[in-house]
Amino acid sequence: MTASGAGPTGPHPVPPPGTAVRDTARDRVGVVVGHEGPDLRLRPLSGGREWNAGPEHVRPLSPAELLRARVAEANARSRQEPAAAERSGTGRGTGRSPGDGTFSGQG
Repeated sequence: MTASGAGPTGPHPVPPPGTAVRDTARDRVGVVVGHEGPDLRLRPLSGGREWNAGPEHVRPLSPAELLRARVAEANARSRQEPAAAERSGTGRGTGRSPGDGTFSGQG
């Protein structure tokens, strides 16, 4: 990065590590974790596999966009947990149905 904030490939500002950004080429949100050649190295907000993005395809998130992205990730995690509990035989999924004689339907 130069003193003017321009990236190594042109006039695109290079966000510093730790900045939450949107990769417009992939329509993904991530955090800048570093630079690899002319590209930025991004990681999903909640962790995971990193990817490269050109600085021309990256823009910082507004506070509202960051909040929206974090809520979407929390919602996705909450939808996945009950499914995992049902597969393991714990949680709400008991494998019982009203028709197998184990559920009377009366409180």
